[in-house]
Amino acid sequence: MEIVKRPAPPTGLRRKLWRLPIPLYRLGLGALLGRRIMLLTHTGRVSGLPRQAVIEVVEHDERGYVAASGFGVKADWYRNVMASPEVTIQVGGHVHHVMAVPLPAGAGPDIMARYASRHPAAARRLCKLMGYAVDESQEDYREVGKHIPFVRFVPRRDRR
Repeated sequence: MEIVKRPAPPTGLRRKLWRLPIPLYRLGLGALLGRRIMLLTHTGRVSGLPRQAVIEVVEHDERGYVAASGFGVKADWYRNVMASPEVTIQVGGHVHHVMAVPLPAGAGPDIMARYASRHPAAARRLCKLMGYAVDESQEDYREVGKHIPFVRFVPRRDRR
């Protein structure tokens, strides 16, 4: 694995393109996006206003949904959920009230390796987008996983 160039989070037209699925969710058409894309509704750390982002579900099990911050700790959504972890996610047509819990750095390699095994083409594209050159081996994907922050969205008990 080689770090080619770590890109900054998208701005301008690229940002608008990344956000295209949000109107689908607002129209009640989130189910069209399947279970690998989630709408994250969180609170802006500076403004205190509701914010939304569309992020990929890396894995899902009984403990919750896991997402990667492909643009690292500088991504706005990541910084916001670390400041205010009580958030809402929508996956398909289902809304979940969850807590954003950062996963320890040691969990990243296994998560990324499992993701690459399940979705090899997406893993290749994702690594390229994030600025990593990989040879598509499990070792390379595990190395990439060491550099990406992962967040587990755990169901809240309170349902406020």
